[in-house]
Amino acid sequence: MASPRAPAPGPPSPRRNSEYGQVQYWDRRYRGAADAAPYEWFGGFASFRALLEPELRPDDRILVLGCGNSALSYELFLGGFPSVTSVDYSSVVVAAMRACYAHVPTLRWETMDARAMRFPSGSFDVVLEKGTLDALLAGERDPWAVSPEGVHTVDQVLREVSRVLAPGGRFISLTSAGPHFRTRHYAQARYGWSLRHATYGSGFHFHFYVMRKGGELSEAQLTQGARILSPPSPPALPCCLQDSDQEDFLSAIQL
Repeated sequence: MASPRAPAPGPPSPRRNSEYGQVQYWDRRYRGAADAAPYEWFGGFASFRALLEPELRPDDRILVLGCGNSALSYELFLGGFPSVTSVDYSSVVVAAMRACYAHVPTLRWETMDARAMRFPSGSFDVVLEKGTLDALLAGERDPWAVSPEGVHTVDQVLREVSRVLAPGGRFISLTSAGPHFRTRHYAQARYGWSLRHATYGSGFHFHFYVMRKGGELSEAQLTQGARILSPPSPPALPCCLQDSDQEDFLSAIQL
């Protein structure tokens, strides 16, 4: 079964990277764009399927954060995972996705901010995010030293993820940010999970993090997490990040 056409992005990029963290930008982006193909950050389902599927069970209750107009939720349904709830804080794209996938009643679409979700605690076995945290951090001026505001924003999301995960649940994060940037956010004992990292993709590698609720962080991870407000040592050579979509914010989200 082919994926139906979903709302596509409007303008290719905002005037400033900080707009990626503003719901007004996303509402404008998705408004009036209901007849185009899905748009994927950091690769489509096939590019990370081999890493993702071993983490999932057919009866898992799955939550997709910041779904946008990605086909990920529908691809999960086609892959044998029928219970998928997708949230985004853009009511425009949520309405479009509900209409687009109305023929799949087990797919739920809700307008919610990932920093303050309305789900009861322990509602999900798996929480997935692909590029949502990257977008929220795209306005950071220095990728080596995240501002206190940026740290707080990520913490709000991660606290909510930990809250809605059932015991033994998995939080899976797909991002452009390597461990030297992102581990310090995830490696906080208050979330109550373990942390594992892998990569996917050809050429430039994207990053795949799995956090298991009820697991434990290593001492090295806890040490890195304790430095959340301290910049890590920069690499010897600068790294440039580009994705096929060429959006500007991709050069500023190693966070």
